[in-house]
Amino acid sequence: MYINDLTLTNYRNYKKEHVTFENNVNVILGENAQGKTNVMEAIYVLGLAKSHRTTRDRELIYWDEEYAKIEGSVKKRTGPLTLEVIISTKGKKVKLNRLEQRKLSEYIGALNIVMFAPEDLNLVKGSPQVRRRFIDMEIGQINPIYLYNLSLFQKILQQRNHLLKDLQRKKADNGLLDILTFQLIEQAAKVMLKRYEFIEMLERWAKPIHHDISRGLENLAIEYKPSIKVSEASELSKIEEVLEENFVKMKIKEIERGTSLIGPHRDDLLFYVNDRDVQTFGSQGQQRTTALSLKMAELELIYDKLGEYPILLLDDVLSELDDFRQSHLLNTIQGKVQTFVTTTSVDGIDHQTLKDASTYLVEKGNIQKLK
Repeated sequence: MYINDLTLTNYRNYKKEHVTFENNVNVILGENAQGKTNVMEAIYVLGLAKSHRTTRDRELIYWDEEYAKIEGSVKKRTGPLTLEVIISTKGKKVKLNRLEQRKLSEYIGALNIVMFAPEDLNLVKGSPQVRRRFIDMEIGQINPIYLYNLSLFQKILQQRNHLLKDLQRKKADNGLLDILTFQLIEQAAKVMLKRYEFIEMLERWAKPIHHDISRGLENLAIEYKPSIKVSEASELSKIEEVLEENFVKMKIKEIERGTSLIGPHRDDLLFYVNDRDVQTFGSQGQQRTTALSLKMAELELIYDKLGEYPILLLDDVLSELDDFRQSHLLNTIQGKVQTFVTTTSVDGIDHQTLKDASTYLVEKGNIQKLK
């Protein structure tokens, strides 16, 4: 799949801008604070209906305007497709081929995106929340039902936490907690099962990639670490059973604390290189190789599941990688993945992929094609 063109209206520092892209590598040049990352963010929002930089949609709207709109035409294996995201002070609308989609889970997955930005280097050493977000966004692109189950889980979790706070102050009926716990278990088990399956697939792709990047010196292992111990991850009924047992044990403590202490919202991922925890004991180079391996594995996993590669966004990340990692990444994408690269300069990156790339200059919210 690839993006033919992109139209931004009242988006960040773009009042009105239309740009066409090539189905190869597109390099977006410009000084800092000119709008390069805003272009990348807009493509990301077009695919995933949310920003990777902020949870406040209002920040995406041009100063003093009521709405922002991102439009894009995409060519897929199954044919052309138009996508549209409209963000206003009243909420968000998404459209496929001009038809509004009632649920985000019906929209996400139409345009698949893999983004690699400097903050993704924190995927290994950052907080568990960063890794959970990574899992959720990637599973959601290949399995929209997952997003529906996750959304239900989060709504029930919010209700349950509110009730636990009331019970803490003896202001609620204890029986309602059992009902919400039952509903929470049902959705939590579905979320956890999909996470287990995804991590298993991701590891299968990431292991050989990491082995190659490390010149055969390192072996990568990825472990899904839920908040409870489940020995038979492949069975939904087993996960439900273990969740139920643990919620019974934790009931008094949860009421005392006023919050839900187990569930997918407390899951994490662990990464091991040569059987050592990379987060705790890995060098910066090993942590970066692990993060790069994960991103490259995402490309192959999505291709394996959907039959076509996603769009790859490399936002100011090439300068963060050494020459060998740069070359490995650029060799991998050459000729098969539409890629967008932002950078202040391509000087010092001596690779044929970038020499053959289409180049754009961004200045003060204007995009000009150079070649």
